[in-house]
Amino acid sequence: MTSRVRKAIFPVGGMGTRFLPATKAMPKEMLPVVDRPLIQYAVDEARAAGIEQFIFVTGRGKSAIEDHFDRSIELEASLEECGKSSELFDLRESVLEPGNIAYVRQQEPLGLGHAVWCARHLVGDEPFAVLLADDLIQADVPCLRQMADVHAETGGNVIAAMEVPDEHTSRYGIIDCGGADGRVQPVEGLVEKPAQGTAPSNLAVIGRYILMPEVFAELERRETGAGGEIQLTDAMARLIGHQPFHGFAFDGRRFDCGDKLGFLEANVEFALARDDLGPGARDMLERIGDVSP
Repeated sequence: MTSRVRKAIFPVGGMGTRFLPATKAMPKEMLPVVDRPLIQYAVDEARAAGIEQFIFVTGRGKSAIEDHFDRSIELEASLEECGKSSELFDLRESVLEPGNIAYVRQQEPLGLGHAVWCARHLVGDEPFAVLLADDLIQADVPCLRQMADVHAETGGNVIAAMEVPDEHTSRYGIIDCGGADGRVQPVEGLVEKPAQGTAPSNLAVIGRYILMPEVFAELERRETGAGGEIQLTDAMARLIGHQPFHGFAFDGRRFDCGDKLGFLEANVEFALARDDLGPGARDMLERIGDVSP
C-alpha cells in the first residue's frame, strides 16, 4: 500500500543575489507576487495537497519567513478594531498550526541536495515532498495535488516535468524517458545541466518533487556534481531502477521567479487572473501598449 505524503520540505536558505539590493535585508522567498510572498504560494499549494507538516531549511537572515507564518497579535487586534475583516481573515489564513511547522538551519550553501539532506531527521522513514518557492505554478488543480494523485497510483518517486527549448536544456536537470510518451513517464535517467547538444530529451525537472526516504542515504555520500554542489538530481538518479520513478507533465503554467523577467511576468499574470485586479490590470497594460515606442 502506498503511504500518503504528509511532510514537505521548503529549501529557503538561498541568498537571492539575483535580486539585490531588494534581497539585502529581505529573503527572496518573501518577495511578493501581487500581495502574497512567494513562499506563501508554495505553502498553500502544499496544504491543498494534504501536507500536514511543513519543514523549512533556512539560512542566516531568514527570520522574516518564521515571522510570516506566526501570529501577530497586535496586528490582528488592530485590524479587528478597524473592522477590516477581509484583511484579518487573510492574515489568519497564513498562520500554520502549532506543532506543524519546523525550521532547520543549512549552515553552508552546499547545494539543493544538501538542503534536503539537512531535513532528514524531521522527515524520517516516509515519502515526502520538496517545493522550491522560486518555481511558481499557476494551475486550476495545484501542481503538488496532481502529483500526490499520481504517487497514490504509482508509488515511488514522482517529479514534476515540463518541456523546454533545446537551447535551454543546459539550465535544468533533464529526464531521459527512453522516448516514452504521455503525461506520466517512467524515468530511465537524469542528467543535471547537460552541456549544449548532449541532453537526452527536452523534458526538464522543475521545483516539485515527491521522493522516497532512500534518497537521504544517497545524499549522505555528499558527492558533488554540477557547480561543485551536492545535487539532488544526482542522488535521485541513483535510485532509478531500484524503485518506481516517474516524471509527470503537470497541468499548469510555471513561472521562474528566480529570474527578474519571470518574476515580473508572474506578477502580471496573477494580477490578470484576479477578479478584483484583472480589469484594472488589463487597462494598465493597454495604456502601456499605447505609449510604447
